Amino acid sequence: MRTITVTNNVTLDGVMQAPGGAEEDRRDDFKYGGWAVPYNDAVKGRVMAEGMAKRGALLFGRRTYEHFFKVWPGRTDNPFTEVLDNTQKYVASRTLQEPLPWKNSTLLCGDAAETVATLKQEPGVDLVVLGSGELIRSLMRRNLIDRFILIIHPLVLGTGRRLFADDGSAFAKFRLTDSVPTTTGAIIATYDLA
Repeated sequence: MRTITVTNNVTLDGVMQAPGGAEEDRRDDFKYGGWAVPYNDAVKGRVMAEGMAKRGALLFGRRTYEHFFKVWPGRTDNPFTEVLDNTQKYVASRTLQEPLPWKNSTLLCGDAAETVATLKQEPGVDLVVLGSGELIRSLMRRNLIDRFILIIHPLVLGTGRRLFADDGSAFAKFRLTDSVPTTTGAIIATYDLA
């Protein structure tokens, strides 16, 4: 059985919306896009590169997939583009249609949690969710997430879409299995299902 790991940037008040840039997610007139960028450092880059080197498959919701597709393919200024291009990507969406534009992308049709639950039971590499807040919440309601790797930033925004919304997601206990402080005050915390 595959494991599902969520890797996300969050603020102290749990906001995960648009960490990389203003254009990333403007829903609800969110005006703090790009809030995580000033906290990037060599430590965060190293830990994220180590995670990518494990070569799991990526699991995206539609919005995150479309944003990543706009940003990553064709870039040569980073070590991540080649990995992202060549990694299997699963996309949960009720509106996208095949063929998907980014190579190695597979559309998961129907109910996201049901489809991912089936995918999780199949043999293969583990799955990593990046961004994709709506997808994460649907997976949490079905207790499908095995691990969270959270880059917790020393920042409170007071507004924005949160990772753990008050939406009736299933109760779950996790235990801290690793923590890495960065030079900018962010902490990369790994929580495994208890």
